[in-house]
Amino acid sequence: MTSLSLTSISRKLTSPSRSLCARMSSMAQSSSPLSDTVTLTTRSGQHPVHVVAAPGVTHTEFRNAIESSLFKQWLANMQCESGILAGKSMSLERVLIQGVDMFGKRIGFLKFKADVTDKETGQKVPGIVFARGAAVAVLVLLDSGDETFAVLTEQARVPVGKVILELPAGMLDGDKGDFVGTAVREVEEETGICLSKDDMVDLTAFLDPSTGSRVFPSPGGCDEEISIFLYRGKVDRRVISELQGRQMGLREHGELINVHVVPYKKLWRATADAKVLMAVALYEMALKEGLLPTRST
Repeated sequence: MTSLSLTSISRKLTSPSRSLCARMSSMAQSSSPLSDTVTLTTRSGQHPVHVVAAPGVTHTEFRNAIESSLFKQWLANMQCESGILAGKSMSLERVLIQGVDMFGKRIGFLKFKADVTDKETGQKVPGIVFARGAAVAVLVLLDSGDETFAVLTEQARVPVGKVILELPAGMLDGDKGDFVGTAVREVEEETGICLSKDDMVDLTAFLDPSTGSRVFPSPGGCDEEISIFLYRGKVDRRVISELQGRQMGLREHGELINVHVVPYKKLWRATADAKVLMAVALYEMALKEGLLPTRST
């Protein structure tokens, strides 16, 4: 049993005179959309895709969007072996960049619309994309006496207009790809529980490799893919009491988190958070099939 501690884009402008330069430049910026072309490589060869900016998207936002890891990963997914463009039945003609939200110097969220057409019917496939990239969530189970508890976070979630009980979770920082390191960091930031990478079990790794070994909570509108990890340890009741109601989170980033400890047997009914329910399903099936490592006492 492991120990646990707490703690390239262009515009053209033709100006007949110097006196009209500033005015015509302003007109050109408002009437000529930013655009670029990316070239995709598919089984049928190379295919150019026109990328344009919606009104209101600035030059800097557009450049950041098409150069971001979020956009590049989406294009890579489209072209991979199981991607939409892997066969010859669908085509991608245009992408409209609609919104860019920055997290400091990097893109946090990216909103765009992709024009994907089914070649046989000529009909467009729904292509509105909210891109936020990869994330992690952690099912923290603490054995105390003869009972097992799950550690959850309570946060105000503006998109759903509710306060939600969730697993400790967070987005990966850019394209570094450190899933397990991010999982450990998020648990400490959101609950105060200090773990090590060796403590973590990747539950999504038990999925068939063809799935990519991650889960997609809302693939109809969002590209988010989550790796779900498990930590299980043994503590005394004092630790459970200390965790209950603890205030955590990066307050300077607007994270106002209250920690909740819930008996595991009641967990599946305690919240509608999809990450919790997916974690319970993965954990129970992995347990049933003997896939989890044997815990030391």
